Amino acid sequence: MTEVIMADVTPPVRSPEEERLVMRDIAMAAGEAQAKEGDTFCLITQRWWRTWSAFVNQSPTPSSSSGILQRPPSIDNSDLICESSPEDSTIDIHDTLVEGTDYILVTERIWNQFYAWYGGGPTLARKVIMRGSSQTELTVEVHPLRLQLHLMPRVDHCYLRMSRRETVGELHRKACEIFGLNSDQVNIWDYHGRRKHALLNDLDKTLDNVNIEMDQDILVEVVDNSGSYTTAVKANGSLGNGHFTVPEPSRTNHSVAGGSSTSNGFSRSYNSEISQLQSTPLATEKGPTSFGVTTRGSCIGQIGLLNFGNTCFMNSAIQCLVHTPEFARFFIGDFHQEINWQNPLGMEGELAMAFGELLRRLWAPGRTAFAPRAFKTKLARFAPQFGGHNQHDSQELLAFLLDGLHEDLNRVKEKPYIKSRDADDRPDEQVADEYWANHISRNDSIIVDVCQGQYKSTLVCPVCDKISVTFDPFMYLSLPLQSATPRTMTVTVFSCDGSVIPATCTVTVPKFGRSRDLIQALSNACSLKKYEKILLAEIENHAIRRFFEDPHMSLSSIKDDVCLSAYIIPKSMMNSRYLLFVNRRQDPEGMWKPYGTPLVFPISNDATITRGDIQLIAHTMLSPILKLENVAPITSSGPTKKEYSPCKENGDSLVKLPLKLVNGTDDLIDISIGEEKTINLSSSSTSVVLYIDWSPELVKKFEIRYLENLPEVSRNGHVAKKARVEPLSLYTCIEAFLREEPLVPEDMWFCPQCKEQRQASKKLDLWRLPEVLVIHLKRFAYSRTMKSKLETLVNFPIHDFDLTKYVANKNNNRPQIYELYALANHYGNLGSGHYTAHIKLINENKWYNFDDNHVSAISEDDVKSNAAYVLFYRRAKTDGASASSGAHSSSAQNFSFSK
Repeated sequence: MTEVIMADVTPPVRSPEEERLVMRDIAMAAGEAQAKEGDTFCLITQRWWRTWSAFVNQSPTPSSSSGILQRPPSIDNSDLICESSPEDSTIDIHDTLVEGTDYILVTERIWNQFYAWYGGGPTLARKVIMRGSSQTELTVEVHPLRLQLHLMPRVDHCYLRMSRRETVGELHRKACEIFGLNSDQVNIWDYHGRRKHALLNDLDKTLDNVNIEMDQDILVEVVDNSGSYTTAVKANGSLGNGHFTVPEPSRTNHSVAGGSSTSNGFSRSYNSEISQLQSTPLATEKGPTSFGVTTRGSCIGQIGLLNFGNTCFMNSAIQCLVHTPEFARFFIGDFHQEINWQNPLGMEGELAMAFGELLRRLWAPGRTAFAPRAFKTKLARFAPQFGGHNQHDSQELLAFLLDGLHEDLNRVKEKPYIKSRDADDRPDEQVADEYWANHISRNDSIIVDVCQGQYKSTLVCPVCDKISVTFDPFMYLSLPLQSATPRTMTVTVFSCDGSVIPATCTVTVPKFGRSRDLIQALSNACSLKKYEKILLAEIENHAIRRFFEDPHMSLSSIKDDVCLSAYIIPKSMMNSRYLLFVNRRQDPEGMWKPYGTPLVFPISNDATITRGDIQLIAHTMLSPILKLENVAPITSSGPTKKEYSPCKENGDSLVKLPLKLVNGTDDLIDISIGEEKTINLSSSSTSVVLYIDWSPELVKKFEIRYLENLPEVSRNGHVAKKARVEPLSLYTCIEAFLREEPLVPEDMWFCPQCKEQRQASKKLDLWRLPEVLVIHLKRFAYSRTMKSKLETLVNFPIHDFDLTKYVANKNNNRPQIYELYALANHYGNLGSGHYTAHIKLINENKWYNFDDNHVSAISEDDVKSNAAYVLFYRRAKTDGASASSGAHSSSAQNFSFSK
């Protein structure tokens, strides 16, 4: 233990103001001096600190009846100390202490002054060390490493406290001193999980650099003079002769999963109390803060996890996995025999060992909340992205844990090479079973048994229509969320057969919907017949700029200030092209200029068409706007049906419309004469442009206003009444997930028939569902310019979540019904959010909220909120049901967690 020099004893009586000023001066001097590695800080119990703060701020205690302030008693740090602390080494403090709640850190000089005034103790001195990947982060090592040394071949062990900044050489020397060994006869091994991992032979490296953790097992191996082991030790750490075992020591207050302090063994900010001392006057500390949930005498499964620096993302994920009954029963049992120690894709069994130890501790009765620091350290060792104290995505951690645990527990020791075959028109059931058997031959673990399902993936080439079908496994479903904010869009609808008056329709579509959503909304508004469809176009400068023929095009690409028109055309017409009738009128200089809205009429590529045919087509489209009596007015709810006749002269012949055809060389051909002449259309062109020249005399015969003043998608100055936002159904999210979509350009598919990369359409179907279905709601949206979170309220079933109709395998007659038992929540925004978990304890049939270390009962009505992020469903048990996936499915509806 560091020797702390005590200050000279000052006069026994000082006023509160004098003590406050003395401490302020010391704190200011400490604040001006730069802290450095090796400086000493001391712990003071928060309870005593509050008493002294109240004293110097002249706040009399309740026991003072005379009004004279009582001086604090002597310092008593006994509530911080473990009863089993050895007297000849660094004093152990409780693992679950929280800085700012249970203790404060003060500089060595402040402690000396307090000790001089009040006495007491004991002195709990801790050193400042360098941490971080660049070794530039100063922090106080509140909890030095606690190591357990195992001596082989003698049955002996002991505990040792060392700083993370001490070297392997110092560990080697201390081990030799403790066991009375010659340093030349000793090898030191990283013995995590009672298995030999690495020989610690680089004596200059620090314990931190070689990844030695809190409660680490260290093997002290004695070798004889020839350099051979005195006892045969296998590579896995077991003894060859079978006569030697290392007894499991009692670890009161210690655990592999629990680790050291609530902040990974380090202070969050060693100068926090200096800042308080520098302020004038000193702020009176509030009353003690309750933390942790004592479960002694209560039901098991209600132990919280302390947050030691943005670890709520991890705590929520752990609670959901730990409270999965199938996992609880597996890890409480003898899971070690299923660890795959040699899997190159795994973590040498260390992740499974650490998670198993953590789960057992969380299910142990009569325990208070603790901080899973050692588990997080182990996690960061294999997944550095989860290291440090930044906030992370709980779903990303869940994905890593499920995949990592699967590889550590994979029953397949040697994975066979299997080449997947395409479906080639074989029955889906045969192909699906083949794919699943191939998957199980390489991946077989408790994770596969419980969490993995199978979906059918269908790809269609947009060029040659080649269809490729595969059946792939999934661990969870990531469901898209549509924005709860709808978008109103205004479109003018025209009919190519002259059956309806042009009308302006305003419809509501999803804000981030696709063109098919707009087309469907317009189809509903216009009450289309079965043989009709909508052709959507963007109008610019009185001409058609583009058609929206891709149903998957995002509506976000359509700006509010553009003009859209929709044309009702026959659905059955294939291999067609469009006649585009562009309206023109003369400007004051006599030049013909486009104006109004163009009209569209589809014709077959194989059709022979005459000039007279085009005259009739033009008359048909314009007939609804003839100036006739009782013409129906423009409506906003959709086109109005009415019968019309073409415009005629002298009651027997059509009025000749001034039509001009634009040929391939952009020349204008007058087709108002020579009705019998056939028009030669270019075979390469998908559209034919014709001009209708509106003279003043012709305008008088039509209600030309129907072709003018095309409104914008979102009318200027129009503010739609804010609609009541309904919750989004989880079934709607499932349907959006299964909807056919084109592949993104970055993920093109190589068509084996075209021998080219194609942007194929992809359709997913659920085929085989797991026992535990994990659903990820995609609340976080990322783009090049912004990140956002969708606060959409999803209405997810708690009971009777029925997915039967979404399973494409119709040979499986088993009902696919699930019950919710856990979910992870995310509150706030991306940068400063907070995670919690709602857990249903199945044995109690009761819901609890796990908010880090605080655990409280909640009603079922409180489970649903717009914070729901990851949902955990278990298959509802039905009579005579058989497992739908995997060969090791099992029920955990009724089980006991006692060992």
